[in-house]
Order: sequence, then structure tokens, then C-alpha cells
Amino acid sequence: MMKTYAGIGSRETPIVICDTMYEVAGMLRLENFWLNSGGAPGADTAFERGCADPSRMNIFLPWKYFNGSTLPFVQPSRDLEQKAFELAAKHHPGWEYLKQGPRKLMARNGYQILGPNLDEEEKVRFVLCWTPDGCESTKTRSRKTGGTGQAISIADAYGVPVINMFNPHWEERLKEHL
Repeated sequence: MMKTYAGIGSRETPIVICDTMYEVAGMLRLENFWLNSGGAPGADTAFERGCADPSRMNIFLPWKYFNGSTLPFVQPSRDLEQKAFELAAKHHPGWEYLKQGPRKLMARNGYQILGPNLDEEEKVRFVLCWTPDGCESTKTRSRKTGGTGQAISIADAYGVPVINMFNPHWEERLKEHL
């Protein structure tokens, strides 16, 4: 079974944390982990650059050229896209108020946690992230958590541990999952 983690977080992740994410992603690559992420500025990009090996990462883009990405955009089948939207709707508190673009952004979070087929058997081992409120579960999700809260809620629903680098002792918690 492939060792995969989700490296995600706020677009406003502090530079010092992004630098740490870059380093940790490189270390996880050396530990034979694959990265799932979403191509957004900030945390996602830091993990992607740190992993540095396109063959060892799955970057799920909501649309072609998102954030200037030149990575291949794989359009999911209609059935899979529908499944992603249903999963997103289940975990987003204001789904009915979102327009198409934000819905696609929220739907991609399901892939980050459950992989390209949205299969529970392919879920990541853990989520490593940063949010300004230290959120690690649906229960601690707030407005400050931002869009990363969507992935955290999906991870929580599937029993995937979330390690938020905002919180103390995150490094010890990460070592427990290696």
C-alpha cells in the first residue's frame, strides 16, 4: 500500500511555516511518502516545491491552469465529479450559497484526502497543514480555518489524523505517523 499524506493549508501561511513545510515535504519524500495537495498559493505550493518530484505527488486542480499551474489537469468523469460534489456538499456548512468556482475548489478537497478515485481504501495516512486557528477536526473548525477546513472535515469523517503545524508538539505527532 502506498504511503500518502495530504500537505495543505491556508494561503496566508506564514513564510517561516512555508519554509518548514518545504523541508518536511522533502524529508517525507525521502521516507517514500507521496504528496496529495491542491495547487493553491501558500501551504500547498510549499509542500509541492519541497516534494520536488512530480512523479511522487498528486496535485488536484479545480480547473486547468489554476494558480498558473502547468501540471496536467485531469478532468474527472461525470460520475466521479458528481461524487466529489456530493462529498463536498456533505461537509460544507454553506454549500447552497457557493457559486461554481468555489464549489470546484471545495470538491477538490475530497481528492486530497481520498485520492483520485475518492476511494476510502486510498485515503491518506495523515493530513499535515497550517491554519490560523489550529483546527484539527470538524468540531474545532471555524471561519478562521478557511477553505482548509473542508479537507479537515472530510479527513475527520474518514478517521484520518490531522496534524496542524500551528499547534505545539506537531513534530512529535508527525513522527508517530512515519
